[in-house]
Amino acid sequence: MRQKKPAVFFDRDGVLNSDHGYTYRQQEFEWMPGAIQTIRYFNDLGYLVFVITNQSGIARGFYTEQDVHALHAFMNQELTKNGSHIDEFYYCPHHPQGKIAQYSFSCDCRKPEPGMLRKVLKKWNIDIQRSLMIGDRISDIQAAEAVGIKGYLFDDANLYEFALKRVIGEIK
Repeated sequence: MRQKKPAVFFDRDGVLNSDHGYTYRQQEFEWMPGAIQTIRYFNDLGYLVFVITNQSGIARGFYTEQDVHALHAFMNQELTKNGSHIDEFYYCPHHPQGKIAQYSFSCDCRKPEPGMLRKVLKKWNIDIQRSLMIGDRISDIQAAEAVGIKGYLFDDANLYEFALKRVIGEIK
């Protein structure tokens, strides 16, 4: 049996990158201050790192799933240059008021529902008690708490400073 590992789950827009609304182009992507440093810190601690993100822009017809995959690949390429990485990205393409029929419905993966987190927990050997989620909306925290993971509401300008003040002291 593999040893369980702690994990950190990040919302994407507004936590890892500046939220300019429906970000999907590399040229519009802007890391939040301290984001790369925070990811590397958790990598160095031996945490698995995941992104859990609602991407209703797919259902709304603003961009495609391929666009999301391309942006996530770009993010990991940038992280690799800094000695860090995200283990896997999870996203929800659904929205009940979407324009694209195949994505226009309510689902169990759109936060605050915990479906994306359940997928991670099913696939990976996660130590839930030592894991955490950082999000910028109450829906992020609700999704995490629904599966027994502690959530932190990011309300700062610098992710690493936030993590030092609010998170890292509690996990050591």
